[in-house]
Amino acid sequence: MNTRFTAQVLTLTMTAGALLLAGCASGVKNPSGVPVTEMKADERGFVAGTGVESQDLVAVTDKMARSILGISEIVNAKGTPRIVLKPVDNETRFPINKDIFLTRIRTQLNSKAAGRVRFLARDSMSTLEQERALKQSGQVTSSSDPNVVEFKGADFFLTGKLQGLNTRTSAGTSDYILYSFQLIDARTSDIVWEDSAEIKKQGLEDAAYR
Repeated sequence: MNTRFTAQVLTLTMTAGALLLAGCASGVKNPSGVPVTEMKADERGFVAGTGVESQDLVAVTDKMARSILGISEIVNAKGTPRIVLKPVDNETRFPINKDIFLTRIRTQLNSKAAGRVRFLARDSMSTLEQERALKQSGQVTSSSDPNVVEFKGADFFLTGKLQGLNTRTSAGTSDYILYSFQLIDARTSDIVWEDSAEIKKQGLEDAAYR
């Protein structure tokens, strides 16, 4: 067989094969071959450190939501208690989104407490006041008297604190975190409820948190 002809056939075959592979690869979402593992939020994954993880968040906030619903100030309340969220203090070494704890406690209570408590949207006050002003000026319609102030006052403030202890040696790193939360009476400043959870972890390597 002609050597030149054989070389041309081989080149065409290799080119066609490369194009075929490229076409197949175009539909692959992760061409590196490393799959993504979907997990439940309360599961401990293989990418983990000694700090605050999603499973800690779920466990702590579930406990706090259940605990709040069991106190006499909520169980025996006349009417529906109104709660305002106050910022959480993060005194640990981890730069985490600290207010996500109160967000999940709020959503748990709103979705599962059957209206036994209500949360006030104080972070939306400017928008609410603007809407009320538009109704009072007649620029927009209102199904109720816009001159009647209906904004509710807080019965309780819910806040929390994250505190930690860290130990690090050549053998690895160890972190202890105390999650504590309080429900404060807005009229008397009494702490009517307080609960906590504590978690300790050890590992050979530290992890970066964002």
